[in-house]
Amino acid sequence: MEHFLKVARGEAPADLVLRNAHVANVRTLEIERVDVAISDGRIAGLGRYDGREIVDAQGAVAAPGLIDSHIHIESSMMTPAQFARAVVPQGTSAAVCDPHEIANVLGTEGIDYILRASDALPLDLLVMLPSCVPATNLETAGARLEAKDLAPFFGRPRVLGLAEVMNFPGVVHGDPSVLAKIRAAGPRPIDGHAPGLSGPALCAYIAAGPSSEHECVALDEALEKLRRGMMVIVREGTVAKNMEGLAPLLRRAHECEVALCCDDRHPIDLWREGHVDHLLRRAVALGVDPLVALRAVTITPARHYGLSDRGELAPGKRADIALFEDLKGFRAVRVYKDGREVAREGKILVEPREVPPPLRPSVNLPRDFRPDFSVPARTDRVRAIEVVPNQIITRCVIVDAARTNGDLVKMAVIDRHSGKGGFGVGFVRGLGLRQGAIASTIAHDSHNIVVAGLDDADMRAAVAEIARIGGGQVAVAGGKVVASLALPIAGLLSDRPLEDVAPNAERVRAAARELGSRLHDPFMTLAFLALPVIPELRLTDRGLVDVAKFDFVPLWA
Repeated sequence: MEHFLKVARGEAPADLVLRNAHVANVRTLEIERVDVAISDGRIAGLGRYDGREIVDAQGAVAAPGLIDSHIHIESSMMTPAQFARAVVPQGTSAAVCDPHEIANVLGTEGIDYILRASDALPLDLLVMLPSCVPATNLETAGARLEAKDLAPFFGRPRVLGLAEVMNFPGVVHGDPSVLAKIRAAGPRPIDGHAPGLSGPALCAYIAAGPSSEHECVALDEALEKLRRGMMVIVREGTVAKNMEGLAPLLRRAHECEVALCCDDRHPIDLWREGHVDHLLRRAVALGVDPLVALRAVTITPARHYGLSDRGELAPGKRADIALFEDLKGFRAVRVYKDGREVAREGKILVEPREVPPPLRPSVNLPRDFRPDFSVPARTDRVRAIEVVPNQIITRCVIVDAARTNGDLVKMAVIDRHSGKGGFGVGFVRGLGLRQGAIASTIAHDSHNIVVAGLDDADMRAAVAEIARIGGGQVAVAGGKVVASLALPIAGLLSDRPLEDVAPNAERVRAAARELGSRLHDPFMTLAFLALPVIPELRLTDRGLVDVAKFDFVPLWA
């Protein structure tokens, strides 16, 4: 500390000085022309300093390292090391992740892997412990985690709190097992997940502990949750894109607590568009002040999650710094983590260390599994899941089964965990397939096999290929596999870098489009059709679920 203070006073040279930078002050929302002096991995001072190494920023904007307020890295289909390798060069220094995808498949083994694999990375991968494994009792999951299972993890490094509490009816009505997990979190942050919740029920939910919300779609909903004390996290992911609808809230974010997150971001979008830097570009394009947008991905999430050592460029804070070319394109030219340069001009300089993943089989089906997806008609009218473009909510529609104009596609969700191979069958409108079938082991949140298609034989062929490759994504036409992406780690992750995963994912996505779908990402949309905590209608391996009733409903109306 004595030496550090000498540097701060200007009486000793800093380890590193960033000179000729436009320093973004996210506290006062202004740009300063000062040197940034760094010593022992922290910012010693801002002003005029000398150092052993001086970097001429050449007018670039020095900003705090970017923070993703809520993400599931499993949606990137990469290991923590490869995820870091992909996002650090884009200016990201920290991400608050919820590993409930891998936990739903592997239980505590999955959480332990994410924590071990995120150690010593040039990225702080901060973990919120999964609160809903399984998300509901309406599906078959690979694990069940109670409060006693989570408790030992709360003392681990980089564990911040309790992740999105999706069972909001259980919170509101005082379900003992849900409340036990909230109690186990103690004073730590607790993330919310309560789409559409309002009025007294919302008050009960917030009073129980959840203090953030990333599920807002409408401005009125976001404002109510903001008024009642929640940090609203505006989501702009691969499927759910809420920023445009909530842009008025963002434009006044200098007055309130609003953050940004990716939530679920596909490797193709990481590859083509970027990570948090993409959120900044999107916000600015919607008329948000660049410094207000920066605040939403730096000091606001840092304060909320108790990360008092970061989030702004100020004396004593960690020297997590991104040098951006400007405040419009947000192209990172240099990235520093704890005062060490870790990326330059889009290239990682410090190769992240891989940790051996759990590779036990995660696709467990009966031998010679050959499911019968036929659905005997009981009436002329059938309940169908209707896709809402660019959202993860769905609608429940009743359609004449004989007059669908070819827009109704059969769908099945198959238990891949117990070895019994039970499955539920339903129909979806808006997926857009005109031939063949697509299948995936990414199916939120229990990640059973989800398959959709026009032909039962193609659906069976897709499932057989999923089992053969040990999990992943597959497109089939005429009984032949036209594209596949293997995800051997829990059926969710590849062990390959972004430059390998993204092109393979793009080929699978392109194949789904060749089968007729015009959705931005048919596989990501398909993955959410099995999530029985988001309104209105979903399908699990046990049947069709009306989310509002939180119960099963008949397929035939």
